[in-house]
Amino acid sequence: MPIAFYLTPSFSKPILPNLELLSQTPKNMNMKKLSFLLLAIVTLRCLKPISAACHVDDEAGLLAFKSGITADPSNKLSSWKPGTDCCTWAGINCLNNRVTSLSLGGQPDQPNTFLSGKISPSLAKLKFLDGIYLQNLNLSGPFPDILFELPNLQYVYIEHNRLSGRIPDKIGNLTQLGALSFYYNQFTGPIPSSISKLTRLTQLNLGGNLLTGSIPYGIKSLKSLTLFNLEQNGLSGPIPDFFSSFSELRILRLSRNKFSGKIPASISALAPKLAYLELGHNALTGQIPDFLGNFKALDTLDLSYNGFSGIVPQRFVNLTKIFNLDLSHNYLTDPFPQLKVKGIESLDLSYNSFHLNQIPKWVTSSPIIYSLKLAKCGIKLKLEDWKPAETYFYDFIDLSENEITGSPIGLLNKTDFLVGFSASGNKLKFNLESLRIVKTLKQLDLSRNLVFGKVPSGVSGLDRLNVSHNHLCGPLPATKFAASAFLGNDCLCGAPLAPCK
Repeated sequence: MPIAFYLTPSFSKPILPNLELLSQTPKNMNMKKLSFLLLAIVTLRCLKPISAACHVDDEAGLLAFKSGITADPSNKLSSWKPGTDCCTWAGINCLNNRVTSLSLGGQPDQPNTFLSGKISPSLAKLKFLDGIYLQNLNLSGPFPDILFELPNLQYVYIEHNRLSGRIPDKIGNLTQLGALSFYYNQFTGPIPSSISKLTRLTQLNLGGNLLTGSIPYGIKSLKSLTLFNLEQNGLSGPIPDFFSSFSELRILRLSRNKFSGKIPASISALAPKLAYLELGHNALTGQIPDFLGNFKALDTLDLSYNGFSGIVPQRFVNLTKIFNLDLSHNYLTDPFPQLKVKGIESLDLSYNSFHLNQIPKWVTSSPIIYSLKLAKCGIKLKLEDWKPAETYFYDFIDLSENEITGSPIGLLNKTDFLVGFSASGNKLKFNLESLRIVKTLKQLDLSRNLVFGKVPSGVSGLDRLNVSHNHLCGPLPATKFAASAFLGNDCLCGAPLAPCK
């Protein structure tokens, strides 16, 4: 009885012989034939299904992408070899032998992990592609229009690259798109109005580009957005009053543009869920609206570098979960509300018209604060009398342009992670040689105080230094700083000042 098995054209599982029929083999079959049958059965039982290679179109499209890469110093694409299963290549995921995602990323702290080159339009061959993730690379050129015709594409994250040109109008074809991020590229021109057709979007991130013009009003149709980020562009005009459409929005970032006018009233509809509201570095005016006091889920509020005037609403006492508050560089006036936060991570009220007199109690008691900036806030105190609950985690402290006396030594010598300390324009009086300069310290500004003693050699490791207009004396250590960092002292000498006698 002949024994056979077959493989279908799609290389499916082998068709095994019927074991029940084999058990009915004639008794007079010789042992040689029986042994052969048993060997065949064992062999077939041990055979594993032959896995299929990826589709020929997918392989061709990916190899064309690789051919558009001009530099790959870390050999990210070394496994991309013709004739091998592209489903096993680095950065490739497949389902049923069709490529579903392309995911390649570099590491910012490792400069040789990039890819240079352009995105090949041949990726359009990957008809089952649902995700493109190309992050922290060095890809340039335009984004190929033809990729907006991929029928299954749902996620596009092309971040920290150098893609340029306009965002194509054809982007509106991707009506199934759930997330679009071109964060930190070099796209120019306006935001295409066709984006309003992408009604399934939950994330729209176009921050860090060179986009101009206004926000298309049609974006109000994107009612499922949880993240809306247009920060660091050149966008202008008023912020559209369409936010009542975004009931799921948790992150709104419009900082560092040229937006003007007032905060639109419809932003009040975001109060139940919004955690991040960032409108800093624009040209917004008017008063800070009272309704911001209703944002009880707010983690971060940034209104810095605008033209806001008047008082901070008393209803800010309701912001009990706020961790990061930046109202600096406006025209805000007293009184500042006594917040009821249990802990604040960063606070910047600098350069308004506040007269706080003391550092607020809710700041002093915070167990987690790492950044405190209260420059020109009308603070009057002896620094030794300020006893914060936590000093260890401070990264930045700026108390410039106040009426502060005493010595910061007790404060600063308890910090192990301090990056920057500024206290210019006060009346601090202490021996500079007593300051412990931690390894993390990069910025130190003690100008226009009453500091005395010698300049310690430890300052040579700083990035920025200003100790001008104090009472320092003695030879300077070798540093990279200009003479302006040391002018106006009693008797400093040595390069870059006059030689010591």
